Amino acid sequence: MGEPRRPDRVAEAIREEVATFLSEGAKDPRIRAFVTVTAVDVTRDLRHATVFVSLMGDEADKQSTVEGLASVATHLRSRLGKSLRLRSAPEIHFRADESVARASRIEQLLAQIRTEREQQADGGE
Repeated sequence: MGEPRRPDRVAEAIREEVATFLSEGAKDPRIRAFVTVTAVDVTRDLRHATVFVSLMGDEADKQSTVEGLASVATHLRSRLGKSLRLRSAPEIHFRADESVARASRIEQLLAQIRTEREQQADGGE
């Protein structure tokens, strides 16, 4: 019964290790944007891990960072294999997580609506 939860535990351990690796300063000069690891999804057989990252910066920095992350994936895979003591370390795939940017945009729009309503209420009196 403990087996279905193992991918979740491994995913959390991978998230922590990748976040540590990136905060220590990955050695690829293309990683220029501010990177936050938001989630990790691991297949049930533990062979593939999709790391979702939130990127802050301009579009050129984001694109460069995605390329840099893809190039450090093999190094990161070997590091994960050693630190997590896995028989076979999962292949790492990075994917941009746009949910943080979307949430920020929604908050911005809601604040704008609130401001407009307040202005209408003040003008209507």
